[in-house]
Amino acid sequence: MDSLYLLALLACPVGMGLMMWFMMRGRAVGSTENPDQHNEVARLRAEVDSLRARDQHENRP
Repeated sequence: MDSLYLLALLACPVGMGLMMWFMMRGRAVGSTENPDQHNEVARLRAEVDSLRARDQHENRP
């Protein structure tokens, strides 16, 4: 009976650890980024930079 309590006590942390391991493993395997995504991210970063620069210029004292 004590082993049943121990099993119930360890089920949550062990299950959580396995889920984290599988998620990280899946991310590493499927992390290839296609060129379209790379170009879109670069374009959006440039847009954010220009908006920040404009905002700083307009809010100068």
